[in-house]
Amino acid sequence: MVTRAAVIGAGPAGLMAADVLSAHGVAVTVYEAMPSPARKFLMAGKSGLNITKDEPFEPFMQAYGASMPVALRRALEGFGPAEVMAWAEALGQSLFTGSSGRVFPTVMKASPLLRAWLARLTSQGVVLERRARWEGWDGDALLIRRDGGVERVRADVTILAAGGASWPRLGADGAWAGWMGAADVAPFAPANMGFEVHWTPHMARHFGAPVKGCVLRAGPLEARAEFVISARGIEGGGIYAISKAVREGAPLVVDMAPDLDMKAVVERLAKRRRKDTVTAHLRKALRLDPAKIALLQEFGRPFDGDLAQKIKGLELRHAGPRPLAEAISTAGGLRFSALDDGLMLRGRNMVFAAGEMLDWEAPTGGYLITACLATGRYAALAACQRLASAAGAVGAE
Repeated sequence: MVTRAAVIGAGPAGLMAADVLSAHGVAVTVYEAMPSPARKFLMAGKSGLNITKDEPFEPFMQAYGASMPVALRRALEGFGPAEVMAWAEALGQSLFTGSSGRVFPTVMKASPLLRAWLARLTSQGVVLERRARWEGWDGDALLIRRDGGVERVRADVTILAAGGASWPRLGADGAWAGWMGAADVAPFAPANMGFEVHWTPHMARHFGAPVKGCVLRAGPLEARAEFVISARGIEGGGIYAISKAVREGAPLVVDMAPDLDMKAVVERLAKRRRKDTVTAHLRKALRLDPAKIALLQEFGRPFDGDLAQKIKGLELRHAGPRPLAEAISTAGGLRFSALDDGLMLRGRNMVFAAGEMLDWEAPTGGYLITACLATGRYAALAACQRLASAAGAVGAE
């Protein structure tokens, strides 16, 4: 008898699960709600597909937080940065590592990698059903909606990889949370998002300007990375790296002269020429660019003898995170307590979950895609082990 698997979602986690299952001889059908697969993956690749971060394992793991679930750690131990790079190269993609350790395909785009991956899946017999939206269960059967109505689908194995709740126009809207037990789903929140700022009019000329050479801090998090002043607020890699702590209420503080200590800043500020304006003095004494000076004027005035303190620790006041639909990723989702150590739902036999629909959070920089791939693989391997154990038990009878 042929073993059949249903994979819900054709993002990185779902496609990896389909890859592993089909390589083990399972007949796999992937159900994708959108007209084409991996739309968010392709969107991420528009500015350069950062597939992982080439760094030692423990620093890499720290990006996922101090209280990492056991299953997530095991998944990443089995498929971390080295394995992600080997996987991409096996699909014919040459890679390069940037100065920050971020790893990209040489072509930068996601589409060549995706095409090669889909071709391999097709050669392994994987069937991709497009415009097929999962809408929960009827008993043990999956409910799949197509243009012609809803059909009931039964499978020996199901891998849920339906994504989080960010970028709903690309297919991940979090609707699946309504088909789970309420206690099993942590509330969704934006992750890797910008923060809204109600700027005064003088900031308009700086919209789109990068703020470089600074250190951002929030609670226990710190990032030396640039960010961007936008019409909506502040965003970019540096902001995303500390967004979790800011979302949870920590003040967002920027050190605009991280290579100078407070004493050096005070000494340089004390050498102001009488004819220099504050702006000219900041530019000459500390080499602050117009974007940094504008932020000091926006958030630091009046300067009451505390300019040095504000340069070394300016609080960027904001009106909260940008909306969930604009976030790069999602916090919250299916709790690990609702899953066993193999990522199988405790209340549904042979139904596993992977990817962004799980309740984990990490910054951009290759961590998101790596964990999606790793959990998709891990869930599929756990399913294969259960299938093999069941077959062995039958054979023993």
